Amino acid sequence: MNLLISNDDGVFALGIRTLANTLAAAGHQVTVVCPDRERSATGHGLTIHDPIRAERVESVFHPSIKAWASSGTPADCVKLALGALLEAPPDLVLSGINHGANLGTDVLYSGTVSAAMEGVIEGIPSIALSLTSFTHQTFQPAADFAQVLVAHLAESPLPQPTLLNVNVPPVPPDKIAGAMMTRQGVRRYFDQFEKRVDPRGKTYYWLAGEVLEEVFDHALDPTALSGLKTPQSDLEWFKKAPTDVQAIRQNYITITPLQYNMTCVSGLFCLKSWNLPIAPSVS
Repeated sequence: MNLLISNDDGVFALGIRTLANTLAAAGHQVTVVCPDRERSATGHGLTIHDPIRAERVESVFHPSIKAWASSGTPADCVKLALGALLEAPPDLVLSGINHGANLGTDVLYSGTVSAAMEGVIEGIPSIALSLTSFTHQTFQPAADFAQVLVAHLAESPLPQPTLLNVNVPPVPPDKIAGAMMTRQGVRRYFDQFEKRVDPRGKTYYWLAGEVLEEVFDHALDPTALSGLKTPQSDLEWFKKAPTDVQAIRQNYITITPLQYNMTCVSGLFCLKSWNLPIAPSVS
């Protein structure tokens, strides 16, 4: 397959090198376009007030890989690849392997997920891959699973462009419990800003805090489910499906399908019943 790979940890990150080299060694045509430095937690930010530069990268990846380092964000990198650097659209966009989890509401801030989502926006199925540890350095099990997943998608393509958000537990391969289809959970953080003073006496703030993990789950809103034209058996399966936050605790690889359409179905049903007054015309 023709694969485009990006990330948010930068061109020299071990995660993207392991992923790209593994897929290239398996015979896939791999192109890498990623930030020239770490751009974590940039979300889906785009560079519109400055130029975006891209330079070829040599001697970092497998010899068959064409690689560029870009001054832009992760989403910029995929846009640039699709709009300027690639001769033809890829079959699949991959992002990662991220150093750290992208579970639950992390996906709203994640540059890794945003790079993959940019592929979906352009009509290309995508995969975001994360190793759920900031200290673990063994990315090969995640890369090997990515190879299996890519091969499966080549044989059984998704019916529509979808983002598969994959999180891999930081344990030896023989300790991984398996792979599990999951729902997106809710992962909250206790935010704390540390107030500091720089050498010139100016005050600045450093965002800190700690994760509270899953504190509630609104994904099973029955009103939202009732709007889906889905067999009852599938709805029952969905209700029992664990969240990504729950499954990763049990050392499962989690696979969560995501989309960019963020319409709240239950909220739309609620608004339908509103009887809002018509705003007066402006003279």
